[in-house]
Amino acid sequence: MSAALFDLNPEERPRRELAPGAVHVPCWLTLAQQQWIAGRFREWASGPVPVRAARVRGHEMSVRTVCLGWHWQPYQYTREATDVNGRRVLPFPGWMADLGRRALAEAAGDPHAGDGYAPDAALVNYYDRAARLGMHQDKDERSAAPVVSLSIGDSCTFRFGNTRDRGRPYEDVLLASGDLFVFGGPSRLAYHGVTKVHPATAPAGCGLGEGRINITMRVTGMS
Repeated sequence: MSAALFDLNPEERPRRELAPGAVHVPCWLTLAQQQWIAGRFREWASGPVPVRAARVRGHEMSVRTVCLGWHWQPYQYTREATDVNGRRVLPFPGWMADLGRRALAEAAGDPHAGDGYAPDAALVNYYDRAARLGMHQDKDERSAAPVVSLSIGDSCTFRFGNTRDRGRPYEDVLLASGDLFVFGGPSRLAYHGVTKVHPATAPAGCGLGEGRINITMRVTGMS
């Protein structure tokens, strides 16, 4: 049994602000919501542009991605997946935009915090037990609107750092199935990554037997 399981007590994982604009809300999605979204992931992965591992500076990422609204490839967004099969990606779903607005309101503790938030792209990443994601900034967008991150499946160790470089100070946070993480404002360009996936920690009923799904919603600022 993974030691990470012992960290999942809600009382021991309080909601908190790691840095100005960076908020972790554990257990935000219900199991039923997680299961439904996992079902949508399987549909997206079998859509016009299949899930794939992007290549960064000639190296294939261990994380596999399917995109909605806009297709991300290092270091740009395009409507068509010119690095995969040239086909247009699936549209960004309206229900996900609504969820993003609710997420911002929840993270801020302000029912109007999500007003005007209009995400138009999502990177939906699948991590198997060996996948990692190096420290990086989400800076390919033209907009400084917040990034909304949702986790489903196995827990991971998420490293959240500073806006200057990949080194310290940074903090490791356990992201479990159903967790919400928002970063915007002064933390919008903070370096962040995933250092470890904890196998066999996905809760029964989340819709994913193994591995981890992470959805990050963004506002590209493009038209």
